[in-house]
Amino acid sequence: MVDKGLLKWTVIVLTCQHRESVYAFQRELEGRQKRGALPADALLLTVPDPHTRLGSGGATLNALLVAAEHLSARAGYSVVNADVLDEAHVLILHTGRDFPWDGCSRAFCWMPVQKSDAVEGAVCCLDLLLDCLSTKICAGSPPGVWVCSTDVILNIPTPQLISWDGFSGVRVVALPGDVSFAVNHGVYLTDAEAGVCNIIYKGSKEKISCAALPDGKVPLVSGPVFFSRTVAEKLLQTHVTSPLDGCTYLGMDSGAPPLEVSLFLDILLCLCSDLTEHEFINGERTGCSSPSGPQGAVVRSGRAVLWRTLRGPSISMLYIPDGCYDYLTQSGREHVSRLTETGTETMILSHIQDVKSVAEGSRVINSILEGDVRVLAGAVVQHCHLQGPVQVHSGCLLSGLDLTSSSCVQRLPLSSDIIIQGHRVRLGELKLTVFTAFGAHDNLEVCTDDVNASFLNQKWSDFYSRTGIQPQYLWGPERTEPCCLLDARLFPVFMPHSGPVGLEGVCWLLGGAGGLDSWREAWRLSLRDILILTDQQRELRWREELFFSVGRRRAVDTLQGHMNLSLQPFFRAAALSGQQEELLQVLDSVAAGSSGDLGVAARCLACIADVLGCLAGEGKGGLRSGPAANPSWAPAFKLLEGGNLPAGVQELANQRKHWLSRPDLLVRAARHYEGAGQILLRKAVMSAREFVFIGQGEMPPMGEWQEVECPARLDLSGGWSDTPPIAFEHGGLVVNVAIKVDGKRPIGARVRRVPEPRLLLVSSSGEPACSISTETLCEDLTDLEDYYQPHAPGALLKAVCVCSELVCVSSPVSLKEQLLQRWGGGLEIHSWSSLPHGSGLGTSSILAGAALAAVYRCTGRSYDTNSLIHDVLYLEQILTTGGGWQDQVGGLFGGVKLARSAAQLPLRVEVEQLSLTQDFLSVLQQHLLLVYTGKTRLARNLLQDVVRSWYARLPSIVQNAQQLVTSAEECAEACRDGERHKDDMGYW
Repeated sequence: MVDKGLLKWTVIVLTCQHRESVYAFQRELEGRQKRGALPADALLLTVPDPHTRLGSGGATLNALLVAAEHLSARAGYSVVNADVLDEAHVLILHTGRDFPWDGCSRAFCWMPVQKSDAVEGAVCCLDLLLDCLSTKICAGSPPGVWVCSTDVILNIPTPQLISWDGFSGVRVVALPGDVSFAVNHGVYLTDAEAGVCNIIYKGSKEKISCAALPDGKVPLVSGPVFFSRTVAEKLLQTHVTSPLDGCTYLGMDSGAPPLEVSLFLDILLCLCSDLTEHEFINGERTGCSSPSGPQGAVVRSGRAVLWRTLRGPSISMLYIPDGCYDYLTQSGREHVSRLTETGTETMILSHIQDVKSVAEGSRVINSILEGDVRVLAGAVVQHCHLQGPVQVHSGCLLSGLDLTSSSCVQRLPLSSDIIIQGHRVRLGELKLTVFTAFGAHDNLEVCTDDVNASFLNQKWSDFYSRTGIQPQYLWGPERTEPCCLLDARLFPVFMPHSGPVGLEGVCWLLGGAGGLDSWREAWRLSLRDILILTDQQRELRWREELFFSVGRRRAVDTLQGHMNLSLQPFFRAAALSGQQEELLQVLDSVAAGSSGDLGVAARCLACIADVLGCLAGEGKGGLRSGPAANPSWAPAFKLLEGGNLPAGVQELANQRKHWLSRPDLLVRAARHYEGAGQILLRKAVMSAREFVFIGQGEMPPMGEWQEVECPARLDLSGGWSDTPPIAFEHGGLVVNVAIKVDGKRPIGARVRRVPEPRLLLVSSSGEPACSISTETLCEDLTDLEDYYQPHAPGALLKAVCVCSELVCVSSPVSLKEQLLQRWGGGLEIHSWSSLPHGSGLGTSSILAGAALAAVYRCTGRSYDTNSLIHDVLYLEQILTTGGGWQDQVGGLFGGVKLARSAAQLPLRVEVEQLSLTQDFLSVLQQHLLLVYTGKTRLARNLLQDVVRSWYARLPSIVQNAQQLVTSAEECAEACRDGERHKDDMGYW
């Protein structure tokens, strides 16, 4: 019993009936491989059936041949060598017959399911099936060939632990079903050891009941079949034997006549233990070519070859009692119900202007709905771009309608249970969109004289009476075969004198404007014709265009609406599909138009950086963190610094064009976009200065020191939620405490005025006995110009001088004259910290607050602590170190306090001192122990990573931000009421 978790396929082969489907389906498979939905090293093949009526067995043989050819070529063989199957895991998927409700087959029918993958994309029936096979059924199987139809959706709750030790035959997978359901399907008849004795297809209830298992269910033929390596090799051998060579493309190229072979009723049936050779070769079987018909001799010969070649290995059944089998029938009602009942989300990869107009219980899939488009419960809209007013009633399905058809949709006399579809077809060089209308209750294949036959949910006789249409108009006067709706030439395509008909062609059929004469004059097609003529490349391209249009619109809504939605999966999808140019233009537009909200503009630039990173490719081009001061980008940065956002964004875009050719250039461009975003983020945070209030009083005497000492800061709960942009986009909440270290306040500053018109800046760090001091003398304004470079000598104290408006660096007045005019001389500023560099105790921010306070005192200006909090925020922006507000709150306010900022700009911090009981305070102090590990914390590097993750709205960091705030609220409550948190022994 093994569980390998996930089977990595060597080859995945998708068969299709129409040769025109090959390119479109191959592109879809490769797209899934690019975004990681299929194994990166798997060989993907899309193989057309050589003939229209080949059967599932013939399609399997042809697909196996093609797979073996490709593997042989990879291995260096010049002919097909069956040995290549020895270590290969091959998956053959059959797309089967045309599906009326999706022109791209059941395989690529979108399902109302959304996965949180690294790359955003559709979830189709094929994806659900692949996931089920790879993780639930096939995982752990030995080398061999799995075959399955894409006509089904398999729901297996848990991975199956299957014993494959010594397995060498064929294994089929069966799921439970009722006898009443099975009469239209196939069941396996098994013995006590789960060996398959017979396969009953569309048998009587009595025959099917014989297959019942102890649970009262019958084992349905559910799709998956496994051929061990030895059996697969035997099956492959038949491709050179007449008449089975007629099942392969080689036989067709050699002129061999086609032969229809069933996978279950021919290939597998010959292995069943209950059948004799005579019964197998000569038996009449529903759904198979007759051995006594016109091709009887060929049919019998083909069966004889199968019997001689394959007979012998065992065929066993794997029954999954808790599994569920859903066959995608041609019933419109069942299809609409399946879409509305699968999944839980109403809107899947869609953009809806008025989300309240979409009722719960409906589904909108890959669509854009503008204006008043009401979708009632039980209705489905997929692959549409509609503009209201439109009302989609319960049971309706609208599919493939573009914006140009909206005006006609508004005039359609829609009622409940109506299906309207737009099909993109190719007629020679003519490309058209053909529209069809059906009732959800119509049976497409039942004869029109059947009592259950209907069109648009009404009896044919009523339809004929209402419209004046005669049967010969639909099927021709010479028609002798039974007539069914699928073949009725109902749908106008082209008018001889006016060209394509458009959606108006079905309006009259529904009871709207139009007349019989114009309908008869039109060139009309049946649904079967339309499905055969469907241009699947155009159809899939339309869906892709909608998908990316939806994604761009959602990106705009997300950014402008300050939504916590990660756009990275969509960015990756756009980059992989070459859709980046339009996306970048949209992001440029949002950024340029966000002058009133610099937070939005900064996030836009961060998003552009993410797009560029996606274009570079994962692990290519270097690290995202790095320098962002290349001179080529300086003009754009200057415009942003100067407040000209639209021009700055445009200049960034102009420069970006020169950095798209290589992964390393893309990563460097991403760094510069992050640098540009930091400019806007700084400007947004600088709005905090609105809450700085400084008064002017009398200056103390010349030479008198003004000294400020501060404690360090210990974070109790909520740290990082104070970090911009989290602090003003989500809202921050922090509980921290001011602490002494070794009984002393470890951080401080002192300032005095001196007669000499200069600035002497002295910084000290370390214990007093072994401290290191640096002096920086500023005698000219040029000595202060590097105040925004954190690593420049005396940068923090220079920023204090600029922030406190001791001097104006951009003034034409010299430094000496400014100092003499305003302060009567120069200043000597000392700062110190006895804490290790990078201790994580908030040193630099508290030190900035202490220096600002000392400067204000020395120059006779008054302030309150709240103003200092916001002043430090401003200072750290001009110093370009960034950072939040909790450090200065912790060191400038004493005791334990709760600080918060709302999700808004300007950024405002409010502080609440928490009143602790003396008992709780004593216990808290007894349990605090500060340990120095010797490891430094590089705040700027950490900050850059956190901000990048927040701008990307990675779900983990969004959840973490919310948990930080929630935890801080709980921590504050616990501090306020410490007594209630004692246990029975009196401990907290």
